[in-house]
Formats: sequence, C-alpha cells, structure tokens
Amino acid sequence: MLDTDRPQPKFMEPDIDKHMTIAIGNDHIVTDVKIKVSDHLKSLGYKVIDEGTHDFSRTHYPMFGKRVAEDVADGRADLGIVLCGTGIGISTAANKNEGIRAAMVGNVTQAKYAREELNANVLGFGGIVLGRDFIFDIVDAFLNAEYKPSAKNKALIEQIDSIAKPNPEQKDNEHFFDEENKKWAQGFYRD
Repeated sequence: MLDTDRPQPKFMEPDIDKHMTIAIGNDHIVTDVKIKVSDHLKSLGYKVIDEGTHDFSRTHYPMFGKRVAEDVADGRADLGIVLCGTGIGISTAANKNEGIRAAMVGNVTQAKYAREELNANVLGFGGIVLGRDFIFDIVDAFLNAEYKPSAKNKALIEQIDSIAKPNPEQKDNEHFFDEENKKWAQGFYRD
C-alpha cells in the first residue's frame, strides 16, 4: 500500500499546538507504515514517542497498544496512535487501559467524530487495509479536530469511562506481558 514511486501530495499544515506529543505504536506487519506516519507527524512539528515495534520481527502487539495507552493516560503524550494490519487488535488492546478512549477508524469522518463527539485520545487504524495518503488524511483529521462538549456527549463519555476498572497489576507494569512473551519465544503461538 505504500507507493513511494508516485508523487507525494502536498498537505496543508494543520493549525496545531507545536508542543503536542503523540505516542505511536504498531505491530511488526506495519512498521514501515508507522515510520512514515511518524515522519509525517514530525514534519508537521509534533514530538513523537515511538513505542515500537521497530522492525519486522513477529511480535506480540498488545504490549505496544498498552505502552501507547499508558503514555497518554500518564500524561507523557497528549494523544496516541496505534496501528496493526487491520487496526482492530491493537486498538482493542489500547482501549483496555484506564483513562483511554481509543477509536478504531477507517475514514476521515470517523476520525473527526471520535475526537469531536467522544473526546477519543487514541486513534487506531489498519495500516494494511488503508492507503498511505488516506492514512495521513485520517491522522491529520483526528489531530486537528477538537472535542466539542455537550451535555449529551459528556454523559456518554462518563458512561464509557465508568466501564474501565482499575487494574493495579497492569498499570505501568513493564512485566505485564512477560508470561505471554515467554510463550511467544517458545513458539506457543503460530500463524
């Protein structure tokens, strides 16, 4: 999906806070897409925290969704972006963290809605199922949209946030996936 031979479109620079930090995480399938998104963000003036993965070695991706979510929840990043092949798995993993409203989107309208109506703080998408230029449009739409509070969406957000239960064993625990990673290394998981 990454057509580097064709001319690159000119993107309008968004009206952004040049001090905004974006955490980004991915699985091994879309490392090249993540790098292009990261470079795009940096070219627009964002600071990027790259939580990995950083190569194409098969990996257990929920840990990268968790890392991005914790960066956002703990204030190290203003917003997060997660991507895997379809976007579904890593977005779900990010959403399993307290204080996170991750939106797995497939177009610009959904990205804007997620920010404006649900105050989503993590954007998720499929790096394989969407084209690169379309991904840039989605990322830009999400980051340029602002939450538009209303009584209705505030009530919805409170309901959504009340679903998450604190999990002290999970929160900021770098060893949370040790057992799964051990199984992974032993070949327990197969394609």
